[in-house]
Amino acid sequence: MQCLSPAVRGKNRCRMHGGSAGSGAPKGERNGAYRTGLHTAETVAFRRECRSVISASADGLAAILGQMRGES
Repeated sequence: MQCLSPAVRGKNRCRMHGGSAGSGAPKGERNGAYRTGLHTAETVAFRRECRSVISASADGLAAILGQMRGES
């Protein structure tokens, strides 16, 4: 069930559920739930970049092997 309070002017939500700027938990190690760093923005971005490099390498290798086999 949605909140029945009126929306704040210029926003889509009420003052209690709208989430003011700067609210929420701190980022990174300052957050009490931080454990290993496995899901930080930097680590996720690094893994995404690694996957793209591996994918590009696999595509390049497949093209080279195709040429060696005489495929076009």
